[in-house]
This record gives sequence, C-alpha cells and structure tokens, in this order.
Amino acid sequence: MSLTRLIPRGIPYGQRLKIDATGSHTCAISSTEVLLVSRHRFSGFNMVRKRRTELPGGGESSESQETGGGRGAAQHPPAQQLPQQGGYQGGGRGWGPQRGGRGGGGRIPPQPYHGGSPEYQQQGRGSQQYQRGGPPPQRRGGIAVGRGYVAAAGGPSRPPAPELHQAMQAPYQATVTPPPVPYGSPAGTYVEAGSSSQSPEPTPSEVTEQIEQLGIQSETPSQAMQPASSKSMRFPLRPGKGSSGTRCVVKANHFFAELPDKDLHQYDVSITPEVTSRGVNRAVMAQLVKLYRESHLGKRLPAYDGRKSLYTAGPLPFVSKEFKIVLIDEEDGPGGTRKERDFRVVIKLAARADLHHLGMFLQGRQADAPQEALQVLDIVLRELPTSRYCPVGRSFYSPNLGRRQPLGEGLESWRGFYQSIRPTQMGLSLNIDMSSTAFIEPLPVIDFVTQLLNRDVSARPLSDADRVKIKKALRGVKVEVTHRGNMRRKYRISGLTSQATGELTFPVDERGTMKYVVEYFQETYGFIIQHTQWPCLQVGNQQRPNYLPMEVCKIVEGQRYSKRLNERQITALLKVTCQRPYERERDILQTVHHNAYAEDPFAKEFGIKISEKLAQVEARILPAPWLKYHDSGREKDCLPQVGQWNMMNKRMVNGGTINSWMCINFARNVQDSMARSFCHELAQMCITSGMAVNPEPLLPVVSGRPDQVERVLKSRFHDVVTKLQPHGKDLDLLIVILPDNNGSLYGDLKRICETDLGIVSQCCLQKHVYKMNKQYLANVALKINVKVGGRNTVLVDAISRRIPLVSDRPTIIFGADVTHPHPGEDSSPSIAAVVASQDWPEVTKYAGLVCAQAHRQELIQDLYKTWQDPVKGTMTGGMIKELLISFRRATGQKPQRIIFYRDGVSEGQFYQVLLYELDAIRKACASLEPNYQPPVTFVVVQKRHHTRLFPNNHQDRHAVDRSGNILPGTVVDSKICHPTEFDFYLCSHAGIQGTSRPAHYHVLWDENKFNADALQSLTNNLCYTYARCTRSVSIVPPAYYAHLAAFRARFYMEPETSDSGSMTSGAAGRGAGPGPRSSRFPGANAAVRPLPQLRDNVKRVMFYC
Repeated sequence: MSLTRLIPRGIPYGQRLKIDATGSHTCAISSTEVLLVSRHRFSGFNMVRKRRTELPGGGESSESQETGGGRGAAQHPPAQQLPQQGGYQGGGRGWGPQRGGRGGGGRIPPQPYHGGSPEYQQQGRGSQQYQRGGPPPQRRGGIAVGRGYVAAAGGPSRPPAPELHQAMQAPYQATVTPPPVPYGSPAGTYVEAGSSSQSPEPTPSEVTEQIEQLGIQSETPSQAMQPASSKSMRFPLRPGKGSSGTRCVVKANHFFAELPDKDLHQYDVSITPEVTSRGVNRAVMAQLVKLYRESHLGKRLPAYDGRKSLYTAGPLPFVSKEFKIVLIDEEDGPGGTRKERDFRVVIKLAARADLHHLGMFLQGRQADAPQEALQVLDIVLRELPTSRYCPVGRSFYSPNLGRRQPLGEGLESWRGFYQSIRPTQMGLSLNIDMSSTAFIEPLPVIDFVTQLLNRDVSARPLSDADRVKIKKALRGVKVEVTHRGNMRRKYRISGLTSQATGELTFPVDERGTMKYVVEYFQETYGFIIQHTQWPCLQVGNQQRPNYLPMEVCKIVEGQRYSKRLNERQITALLKVTCQRPYERERDILQTVHHNAYAEDPFAKEFGIKISEKLAQVEARILPAPWLKYHDSGREKDCLPQVGQWNMMNKRMVNGGTINSWMCINFARNVQDSMARSFCHELAQMCITSGMAVNPEPLLPVVSGRPDQVERVLKSRFHDVVTKLQPHGKDLDLLIVILPDNNGSLYGDLKRICETDLGIVSQCCLQKHVYKMNKQYLANVALKINVKVGGRNTVLVDAISRRIPLVSDRPTIIFGADVTHPHPGEDSSPSIAAVVASQDWPEVTKYAGLVCAQAHRQELIQDLYKTWQDPVKGTMTGGMIKELLISFRRATGQKPQRIIFYRDGVSEGQFYQVLLYELDAIRKACASLEPNYQPPVTFVVVQKRHHTRLFPNNHQDRHAVDRSGNILPGTVVDSKICHPTEFDFYLCSHAGIQGTSRPAHYHVLWDENKFNADALQSLTNNLCYTYARCTRSVSIVPPAYYAHLAAFRARFYMEPETSDSGSMTSGAAGRGAGPGPRSSRFPGANAAVRPLPQLRDNVKRVMFYC
C-alpha cells in the first residue's frame, strides 16, 4: 500500500510525530527532526518549524519477570472450538460458521489471511439480529482519510488547520454522507476512498475533501457520534474521576511550575552562511547577546532553540535587524593562528504569544494545548542546562552528574536527567527523572579498537570480520589529532582504508606526485608510525578523502553511542540505572536543587517559577480480582496477594491435552539420560497442574548439533509423520533443550517449527535442565498449557458475567503494537502485530497475526486492505477482519463491542494513529456485513514516559511492596493527568527491582461510554490473566502479547541478525497480502518482503508465549 505523505488536519502545531523509535536498551532519548507546518491562532502568523521528536529508550528493569523457562508459547483458540465446516454465508445470518446454507448463497470455503473473505451483499435477517428488541442499527461511517499519514520531513505540507473548538463530541449530523460507495456494497463494487491500490494518489485538497465528507452514522442516537471531520475530532473528555479502591497519597516526580505573566514574542532567526550544527548556531547567538544585549536588544535575555527561533519576554526595540558576528575557531590553525568565521544574522519579528490560551487550556476552558506557548517555556528552561551539559533529546548528560561506569567494548555510561514541561490538572508541571545512557569513551583510537575486539591487536593481523566491526563502531565518530601539539583539529570518521597504512599513498601536488603516508608523517611532523599493518581512518568526504593513522587520533569526549548495545552492555547499563524508589526520589530532588531554577537567569527573565517539592497526588489502590481454577484442585479460586500468587494446590481451569510429544537436545553438555529425566519431571508437573499428558514420548530423546538445526528438525519430523499419519494425528509438542549461549539457534528453531513444519515447541536452557527447580517447571507448564490450547486461569467476574461493558454482550479485546528495528539498522522493516481475544465471556485466549511493513512506519498498514483479484474483482482482508472471523468461529457469536489497546504510540502521533486505525477497524467490520459497526473504545498504552510514583512514606510497611515500590493496583487520574481528557496512570504490577514504571492509558475514542472505574478496573483485572506467570504484569496482556508476537516475527525475517540468543521470548502470527507489497517511506522506495506464512495449527494457539 503506498502512502500519501500528508499530515492529517486537526493535529495541533507542534504535536510531535515519532518517525524514529529506538529499539535499543539504552536509557537515552534520541531524536529526529520532523517538519511540521502549522497555521494556528498565534497572533495570525503562519509558522513553519522543525520540531524535535522525542524518542524513548527503556533501561528500567522493574518489569515483572516470570522465572519461566526457555522461550516460546502462545494462546489461540483450541482446535476443537473451530468448526471446519463453517464458511461465509452469502446471505441470511451473516459471517459466522453456518452449517448448510440458509438464505442466499450456500457455503463458500473460508479464505486464509492472505486471501481474505469474499464480499457479499447481505440479505435476509442478518443485520436485524444484531440488536434484539431495538431499532435496526444505523451505519456509522468510517473515517476515510486517504492512504495513510506518515509525516515525512520535506513532504508536502498539510492544508491549513481549521479553527479548533471546545473539546466536546461532534454534534450528530445526519445529513453528512460517506464518500462514493457505502459500506456493504455488492461484491466487486466497494471502493475505499483514497485507498484502492489502483487509484491515483490524491492531492492534499482531495484528502481534505475526503476528511470533510466523513460519514456519521450511529448505532443508536445515544452512541458517541463519528466526527464529521478531524476539525471536530476530539479525544473523549474525562467521564469524572474514579472512586473504587482504597484511597491513599503518593508522590510524583512532577514539580509545579507557575505560569508566567509575560508578553512573549517570537522572532525568526536566519544565520548566513547556514550551518547544520546547533552548537555553532548557539555560539553565534551567544556572541550576539554578549555584544549587543545592552545596546541593541533592549537589555533582554532571549531564549534560542538552536535553529530558526528566538523568544523574548517582551518586545525587542526593532521589528527586523541585521547583525554581523565574528567567531574565532577554538582550534589553532597553521602557524598557531586561529581562523575567524564571519556570520550575518537577521532577527525578524514572527509572532506574539500571550499565555492567556495556555491558562484557558489548563483550566479546561479551551480544547487544544497551545503547543507554541508550551514550546517557548520548554526552550527557556532548556537554555541553561544546554550550555552546561550534553543534550540528548529531552535529556541532559554529563560526566560530572554521577560516576562514569564502563560498559565494555569502548563504551561508558553517563548519568543525567530528563526534563519536560507538561500541562496537567494541577497546572503547568515540570517532569524531572533520572536517566543514564551510553557514551563512547574518549580513548585513543588504538585503545578503543583493542577494547572493541577484546584482544591484543598487535598479535595478529585484522580479519575481514574485525574490519567490519571496527568500521561499524567508528563510522560517524568524531576524533581529534594528537600529533600537532596544540592544534587538535577535529574530524568525523567516514570509513577505513582497504590498504594497510604502510602501503597507502596520496597525491601531494597538482602534478599527481604520490607519497607514502608513512613518509609524509615522518617528514612533515617527525612522527614515526608504529602500526603500519593497520588500516588508516578515512575522514572527510569520499571525493576528497583524508587519511589519518589510528595512532594519531583520539576520540572526542561527549559523543553518545546511538547504535545497538550487546547483552553484556545492556546488563551493565541496567545495573547503573536500577535504583530503589527512595534512592531515585532522593536523586531527583537533588537534581532539582542543583539546577537551581530560582537562580536560572533565563527562568528569571521569563518569570518562570519552579517548585522544589514533589507533587503529592491522591491515588487509589484497586483490589486484586479473584481468579478461578479447576474444581478438582484443593483451591478452586484464589485472591492474589500484593500482585502475586502460586500454583500450589491449584489446577489449571482448562488443562490442555498432549497425546504425542518428543524431545530434541541441542546442548552438548546434557546427557540423554538427564534429558529423559528432565522431560519426565516436566510431564509430571504438567499432569499435576491439570493437563492430560502422555507420560511417555512418542520417540526417544535425540541429540543434535546446533549448526544442523534444520536437518535435525526435518529428519525427526519425518519420523513423527511416518508414525502418526496412519492414525490421522499430529505431534502436540516438541521440547527442545538449548545451550545457555545459543546465538541464532533459538530464532532458527522457532522459524522452522512455526512457519515450515507446523510444530508447537517449548525451549528450555541447559542451566534449568541441570537444576530441575520445581518453580521453574511449574512456570514452563503454564506456557505449555496455553501453547496446546488450554487456559491457565480466568477471572471469576468474567465467568459470573460481572465485568461492566464486557460481560453483557459478546466483546472482543484487541492488542496491537509495532516494533521497529534497532538503531543502525537502516533498512529493516518494522513489524506490526495484532492479537485479539478468542473466547467470551472469559477473554483469556488471544490469537495473533503479524506483518512486516515499511521501516519505522508506526501506522499498522495491514489492519484492513483491498486488492483486485482477476476473477473475483475487489477483495477485502486484513488482520482485523481475520481476527473477527476467527472470534466468530471460536465463540459462535459476532463481537458486539470492540476494545482496542494500542501500544507504543507517542503523544504526537495520537491523531494520526486514531484516524488511520479506527478507519481500518470500521472498514473491516463493514466488509463483513452491511451496517455492522460495533462500538469501539480505542485506548493507547504508554510505558515509555518519565512519570514515576513514589510512596508518600517509604517507611510505611503497609504502603509499599517488598521492593519498596507503590502497591500493585495503584491508579492515579488526578493532578498529574491531562487537564480535560480521559487518561490515567496504573501501576498494576509489584516491583522486583528498581523503581516501578506505571503504565499510562489514554482513551482516544470511546463509543462504549466507559466510566473511569469500569475502564480502570477492567484494565487492572486483565493484568492478572497474563499466561506466562503467576504475577500481575505491568501492561494490559493484549498489548503485552502483541509485543511478544512482533518480537517473535523478527526471527522469521532475520534469524541470522538476532544476537539476543536465549534471553528473549517472542511470538508472531502472520498477515501478508497476495505477493510482495510496496511501501514507501521517507528517503526510500522499497518493497517490504512479506514474512513467511504461519502454519494453521500454530496460528490457533498462543504459540508466542
């Protein structure tokens, strides 16, 4: 699907669009530049600005971790629940499994995901069935908004944004009709506005028109109305605050900021000659302020963003003025002189901004956050730390803010702090958090390479693999030369020479006279090169390369390492960042004190006052839900204590059946007898836990070599098929024993089993096989059960039909996530995963699908898609449609309510993601049956934020868990939350180590009319149904499963590049359209190679757990 490079209307100026997202485990926040074009009410000026995009990193290790074995497993509907004879009905009752044909057209066999279901015209009683007793549902239109919204730097600007009105639901407008063909058209006639792969790309004005022509239909007049366009698209207002649970007080790392009463002015700055370095720009402006503040700037101290904008508290004494500035180079030039650089600076009035609108917004009397005013305050408060420290995104680092810690291979960690001004219910708030990230050690390049390769480099010549590793690590790194006394010129490394230093020559004059580098250095500088067998560093551009021997170069201090860290480095970084809550709170308060905002000349100039006390916030602790286990166990139900419980005296509520299983051992140090004994113990644990397991394997344990994984698997699979096929049976489970450090073996094995052979597998590491710990075996049994179609536990409230807005009618809960490649992987696709519950009322089993899409594309492309079939005409399909169909097959009912938890979306992308993905959900529903539009609640789940909650009293034993963190179930929906919208922080898990990070839930669309208690309790209760451990988890399980599924799919695509070995667990379903799909993204135009197809028997279960 090609994407129109447009920013949809209604995204406020300055909402940051996250194009990049670091996948590394560093604790840093990186940034990219995105061009946003805005036309807003800001004294009538149009503003075009580059904005920084905040990118998250995760270095927190407070996540609940189960002590589960190896990796692998997932939960999809059990095979016995999926009647195979069902098809899509041509008429009559709709799209469920119908035995025989009632009504129109007999049975049509179900289509696989890549084909999708055929369109049909609904006839008969189908749509009337949907709501008993009420009027027939009216259609709710889709948000047909063109092809997608990836804002690309330098792409066409969006149409002017409309005036934004008070935050409220759009009024019902029955007269507005959808674009050309309505939902439910006969097969072959449905046309998706702006989305058909045949239609030409719409122009910005056409897309504007489409947005304004959105259809508004409602199921009942009381339902939330579809917006007529994004100009009336408002996120839901808070439906009051929650009241359930035990009230308490917690502290948050938010510091109240008094709104200044100043007359803010914005000026455009142009510096000629133009330079890309913010550092140079800042140096120019600092010199200008130093020279002309008293004489020409009316004694004002301006705040500068390092690019094109300057802000002042009050007007400058001119509308436009030109200045001449001379900068003297900090490095010595030839003969000890320093080079002078001349700049012409023009400062010109661009806009006036009073802070009135920001005040109105904070009081809830204006709908949209005035991003410009917030941006000014943010820039003002960043001025001083930017001059003192090394800025990275919204964080500041310094070797003086805490001890440097070596991370290995030439890297070290620096401490720092994150700072961001946020609008909240208590007014403006400054969010401060501690942070650490990786920097390159300022070593001589020779020493860096020695550390990188972890050996004495002079002992033997460099191999090709060594060269590649050195080149990858050093490309883009800034070095200074050490052989010229005080003249420490700086260069950026572009590569390595293919020849050794001793063989390198270069032309020294216009006649082309060649000279050896070694000779040149000895004659010119009297420097004798020792390491002549090493390559030189290539600096400067490729056309006129400069050669520098490694031994004359030292790495410049203060360069952040933005590429992927290896496992050892991640572990070392986590050790540094992992702080108990009281330590983190103490460091945050010290940072605020050290920053001395009251003495900050820029804060003083602009009248910004920052409190030095943590915000005290009212919170509630939601009760844990009762969990149901099997009646044959001694304990039939269970009430978790402080976020955890165990399987003692309990049996799984639905134990799976394993008739045939076998074991393959890839760990050289594990004897076959030990493997047999381990498998026997594991089988016994599964039986004790409530599963029906044949205690004897189908075939004896076999050992295999890790480098022959494919051959071993296929040969053993052939033996299995020979034995089982005559009886019409399949292998239920493969147990695999892996070495502790297994490189790509785990990924290769999962790829072959799940996409080639169709085997569900459970991997166990040799260290666990040796120990045979009972707790470990119990956790592995949980994973095995859901992989073979069982359920471990269900909520008592679910089976007794007591969950508000879930139990009353068939409800499907989706989870969705997109994982992006690691930094430095410039072309790998992003992977989207969607899971959906397949049982009701239990909502415990989740089927999953994944697809590859364009590099760093955040919008999920394959939620809904259309394509042309040469015989059948226009076909529709996509992940939502397939999951709705499988829900109907598994439950016999179609969903009458959709709850969609979407992970991994930053605030700047809320409008984009909602417009695009809600539209896809609408179209997927409509493609199944005319008028089929179940109400949708769309909730974004965010973990990558910097809000932390601390106990009010760290010594109060009743207010903390064992790790010193706030208690699981703590929910906050006041004071530090959004002034008007429906959001809340929920810490649903008990901490293990470090400071717990609460999940932030923000409701972007709610047609189900949840109140605060209903959604908060549902979300908290679901966190106790995670299949892989007997703990509540930190984010709602559907979102967690989607993350696992997307992670697993990386192994299908690039098994050789995943070096995470056995440390990770992941999963994937599958969803690629017919043939390779071309996706366009900034700076490239490449077809995304589809992932290999998941086998059907794997797809039916939660294989990714």
